[in-house]
Amino acid sequence: MARFKLFIEFEGTRYSGWQVQKNARTVQGELLDASRKLFNTSDSELYGAGRTDAGVHALLQVAHLDVQTMLAPEVIRMKLNDYLPADIHVIEVEKTHKNFHARHDAIARSYLYQISRRRSAFGKRYVWWIKDKLNFKRMTEASKLFVGLKNFQSFTADDPEEKSTKVMIEEIQIKECDDLILIRIIGSHFLWKQVRQIVGVLAEVGRGKIDLSDISRFLSTQSDEPAKFTAPPSGLFLEKIYYQGENRLKTLEPVINIDSVHFRKT
Repeated sequence: MARFKLFIEFEGTRYSGWQVQKNARTVQGELLDASRKLFNTSDSELYGAGRTDAGVHALLQVAHLDVQTMLAPEVIRMKLNDYLPADIHVIEVEKTHKNFHARHDAIARSYLYQISRRRSAFGKRYVWWIKDKLNFKRMTEASKLFVGLKNFQSFTADDPEEKSTKVMIEEIQIKECDDLILIRIIGSHFLWKQVRQIVGVLAEVGRGKIDLSDISRFLSTQSDEPAKFTAPPSGLFLEKIYYQGENRLKTLEPVINIDSVHFRKT
């Protein structure tokens, strides 16, 4: 059995997230179907570096595939793409050692969220359009409160009784780019809906509806309030999976610049 490392991008609008589910179309499910067709076997396994919610996109998901084959990595890449729908694309395939694990070996993940301050005919599926005026400076100040090892029990749909809700947030970058506000969050891992709830709370700060003391309260005691502000999945992208020795992204650019309808190259 050979193990391959896959680098994947997908547009998540039509899918119920990454992970295989019964009676639902998922990205992992589509990749497994393509693998079965290519290798003419159901004796293959595919593991992703992380899950994504329904409607969330990925600029660079990493997965590992175990399958019995003599095909070269480039041939596997081309043939998998032949079987995949147009909104899922395997960027690269590498043969890797049998002990590599896409999820367990990852040391950090990066998510990018795009907020639009104007209505767009082209970018609706890739942004969250907020009509209200946002105070960018206040949002930037608020973002600093999330950095470090914190208890995000108020920022997840996971059950705190079932798993640890402590997460190390390495960095949050915020940038204005024409009519977009870009938010990059880099962390050790993320809880279910955590990124979307952080973004939603930052947007409420920008609207002037909550202040910094509210965030401190959410992080010190359990609260159901952040769930009310959960940002929609359309603006969220799994941006990068980091492994040992890899540098963090520094340049922050939009996936789609709605003012020039320019799509970012991955």
